[in-house]
Amino acid sequence: MGEVVPKERDEESGKYTETYPLGSFTEALQSLSSAASTQEVADEVGCAYRTAFAKLSELEDKGEVTSRKVGNARLWQLPSTKQR
Repeated sequence: MGEVVPKERDEESGKYTETYPLGSFTEALQSLSSAASTQEVADEVGCAYRTAFAKLSELEDKGEVTSRKVGNARLWQLPSTKQR
């Protein structure tokens, strides 16, 4: 398995810094032609599938991305992307 990377803390607040901020996932979608599967986004960001799915679901709840089921996969899109 991979090496465990210790979480970093903000020196002033003492809060842990987020390893994969939500913006990383919208940026990944932009670089993947604004539409991609969960695994493609995970590969682009460099995180686990479960992390990508959780973050993309959070973005969908906020209205920042949309998704639809395609076969056994979920296709994530930025809202401005027109579906064909």
